[in-house]
Amino acid sequence: MTILCTGASGLVGWNFVKAAAEAGHKIVALRTRNSLPALAGVKELEVDLTDFNAVQRAVLDAFPEAIVNCAAVSSPADVDSNPELAEKLNAALPEKLAVYADHVGARFIHISSDMVFDGSAAPYKNTDVPCPLNLYGQTKLLAEKKVLKVSAPTTVVLRTSHVSGNSLTRKRSFHEKLLRIWASGEKAKRRTDDIKRATSVRLLASTMVELCERKNVSGIYHYAGLESLSRYEMAVRIARKFGLDPNEYVEPVEGDRYVDLSLDMSCLAARIKTRTCMFNEILDEMEVPPDLEEWLKKASGSLPVKRYKL
Repeated sequence: MTILCTGASGLVGWNFVKAAAEAGHKIVALRTRNSLPALAGVKELEVDLTDFNAVQRAVLDAFPEAIVNCAAVSSPADVDSNPELAEKLNAALPEKLAVYADHVGARFIHISSDMVFDGSAAPYKNTDVPCPLNLYGQTKLLAEKKVLKVSAPTTVVLRTSHVSGNSLTRKRSFHEKLLRIWASGEKAKRRTDDIKRATSVRLLASTMVELCERKNVSGIYHYAGLESLSRYEMAVRIARKFGLDPNEYVEPVEGDRYVDLSLDMSCLAARIKTRTCMFNEILDEMEVPPDLEEWLKKASGSLPVKRYKL
C-alpha cells in the first residue's frame, strides 16, 4: 500500500512513518522541516503545507491508497499567538486533504484531540457532544466536521490524548521537554488538576497503520492509554524513572478549574487488534536525548538501563 503522510517529522508523524515502513508499506512523507533519516520504502518531500497547490501535486503524483494527516499547530499557546496559521493547518488543510483523498479513492486518517471537550464530564465516549474551551480545540473540532462532510465512509477521525514517547528531534514529547527544563536548572511546574490518559506514540502509530489497512472502519474514534493521571503525577513518575528526586524537580500547581479529558476508547478497542497500555509501559519506552546523557549522569548518578525486546 502507498500511504501519504503529512507532518512526517513531528512526534506522531515520524513514529507513524517508521511503523508503516516496518509493516512493508511505501510511504510518501511530507515535512516542512527536520529531514528524516533514510528508511527503506520512504520517499521524503519538503512541502509547504499552507501551499495547497503544492500539497495537491504531491497527492496526485503519489496517488496513494491512504492519506494520514499528522500535521497541526499542536500547542494551544502557539494557536493563540498565530490563529491564521492555525486555521490553515488545523482546519483548512485537513479539509483539502479529505477532498484529495476522495478524488484519488484513498482512505483518510485524520488525527484529532481530546481538547474538543471541556473536561467536565470524563471519561468521554466518541459519541459525546464536543465543547472545546480554547481556540486549539475549536480548530480541531472544525476540522473533524469538515473532513467527515467530504467522505464519511472512507474517513477515520482519531482523537487521542497526551501522546508520549520519543520524537525525531528529541525535543517534542512530554518527557523530552521535562528533561530539558531540568537540565537548564529549572523546576517544572505541572498541574495537579489537569487529567489525561497518556498515549504511547509507538502503539498509536501501530493503530494508525492498522486503520489504513482496515477499510471497514470509519467515523470518529478515541485512542488513549488506560490510566488517568494528572500532568503532575506523570512528571513525578518520569522524574523517578530517570533517577531524579521529584521533590527537587517538579512543583505541583493548580489551574483555574479542574479538567479531566480522559478518553474512553472501548468503541475502537472492539474493532482493532492493536492494544493500548498503562503509563508504566510508556515510561519504559522513554529514552534520554543523547545530548542530555552527561547531564543526567551527573544529576542522577547513572543512566537508565536500555531494555531491548527479544
